Amino acid sequence: MSKPKGSLCLVLHGHLPYVLNHGTWPHGEVWLFEAAVETYLPLLDLMDEVVCHGVPPNITIGLTPVLLEQLSHPRFVAGFKAYLHEQSGRAVTDARDFDRANDDHSAMLARRWERFYRRGLEHFHRLNENIPAEFARLARAGQIQILTSHATHAYTPLLLDDRSIAAQLKAGVHTTRKHLNLTPTGVWLPECAYRPASPYWTPPVLGLPGRARQGTEQFLTDLGLDHFFVDTHMLHGAVALGSVDASGAFTPVDASGSSGMPRGLVDAFGPVGVVSRSVAPNVYAFVRHPRVSEPVWSGVVGYPGHGAYLEFHRKRGPQGLRYWRVTDNQSDLHVKQPYIPEDAAALARAHAEHFCMVVEQTLEEHHRATGRAGVVVAAFDAELFGHWWAEGVSFLRDVMLTFHEDNGGVTMLTTARALEQRTGAVEPCASPKESFTRPMDSSTRPNESSTRVLRLPDGSWGERGDHRVWLNDQTQWMWEVEYRAETRWLDVLEHARWRDDPTLQTMLKRAARELLLLQASDWPFVVHSRGAVDYGMQRFALHATRFDRAMQVVTDHQAGRKPTPLQQVQMDEIDGHDSIFTDLSLDWWT
Repeated sequence: MSKPKGSLCLVLHGHLPYVLNHGTWPHGEVWLFEAAVETYLPLLDLMDEVVCHGVPPNITIGLTPVLLEQLSHPRFVAGFKAYLHEQSGRAVTDARDFDRANDDHSAMLARRWERFYRRGLEHFHRLNENIPAEFARLARAGQIQILTSHATHAYTPLLLDDRSIAAQLKAGVHTTRKHLNLTPTGVWLPECAYRPASPYWTPPVLGLPGRARQGTEQFLTDLGLDHFFVDTHMLHGAVALGSVDASGAFTPVDASGSSGMPRGLVDAFGPVGVVSRSVAPNVYAFVRHPRVSEPVWSGVVGYPGHGAYLEFHRKRGPQGLRYWRVTDNQSDLHVKQPYIPEDAAALARAHAEHFCMVVEQTLEEHHRATGRAGVVVAAFDAELFGHWWAEGVSFLRDVMLTFHEDNGGVTMLTTARALEQRTGAVEPCASPKESFTRPMDSSTRPNESSTRVLRLPDGSWGERGDHRVWLNDQTQWMWEVEYRAETRWLDVLEHARWRDDPTLQTMLKRAARELLLLQASDWPFVVHSRGAVDYGMQRFALHATRFDRAMQVVTDHQAGRKPTPLQQVQMDEIDGHDSIFTDLSLDWWT
């Protein structure tokens, strides 16, 4: 066994916006069905496979609350099975067409697709049609860690009122507990967006007055969450406020600006304490490491762009199957060459070996420079693997097996376990699963390593590291609408006599669901990215309109007026189309 050099935390962020009952193709429910059969089921297959080889997956997976709500919804179950039957039938038809054209290679690929969808349906049946429950089983067995998130993936640094941020997170933690029967300790902040506390923050639209605001870490602390994730650039604007030493004591930065820590430790090699003022931290941030992330993430030099891999964008017909390889990621779709599965599988193994080598070299260099065993975080959207990059799940399997067989002094850890080992924030326990659910115990003792405590700047993992992807000239109107809705909602909730009025509670909860849905970061994102501009605008406007209609019914009820027949139809439509978070609590906003 090689001398320990450090650990790899592989973090996958699973998320899709709420698309059930909101279109099918090209934008809508098919997004969810594709992700389920191409990413979520294959990931579960992967983890079962490596466990059978005696290898714990030890990966950290974020499943956003809005994703859990959808995967558990009866409409998803019925629609997903129909989709798998449809795709399987499409593959059978393609195979017959290719046979008639004497195209044996394409016919082979079509039959391969037919087996893929048929096995996906069989797998779904074996799980009793409950994908979240299988992830939960693996988490409770200590094989993986599951992160929570804000309810609808809201871009929280730009929300107007702290009560809205608290409600998004409370709804998220509640939903994670409900579907998975576990209490998370880690959270994926939507878009990796963080903000420190500030005594005076000026809202960016509508000319509203400035106000004080809490730091992101305080919302997490209030709910027993102890770690989250940021992009590397966040360290560049960070200010060192102190350190936590081996005894657990906090040492602030002295007048000279020194905290007594060795140089070079403010880096992407382990969790850092996060505070907005000079106090001991309750929450830690893991920093995505650029060197180990780029080979997978980069659209220019990343593995998924290699010519042998399956081309995502070219399909046989608008909703058809894929039979071509990338060939050249700069070439037009019509010149793509036929896909050869054996070549792609061999390449995925080679890329997994290269990735493991990069991780090992990175940690070895850090160990030589500092004498410390580092932790590197490779964080990606889960849907990259299997969906966008068809061979990505095989790549993950080979990474896990490679590190297990010859890890070069590198171990794979969940972030909960890595936090425990680095800070001692979680008391060691006999079963790994306990460390994923146990809140921070201030009586436990950290290990010999000191941990830097930082004040982080505002930022995200978006373009240029700030908020511009979500707030720009194209999306400013969305924030103006959101701020007005947020203000109206909080004012009514504060003054309405709803606690002793069940009818009013039902009306308010309907409006609350629409507010949560219009706050999703996905709508401004797809507008800015040009990925689905019309869909993003329509969805935001739809939820804003439904919120207004729901609030008008509230206003009428307070004035003693019953809903009109038209209003009742509108309320039934809202309840039918947006039937998630049905057990939300109005107290989350108070």
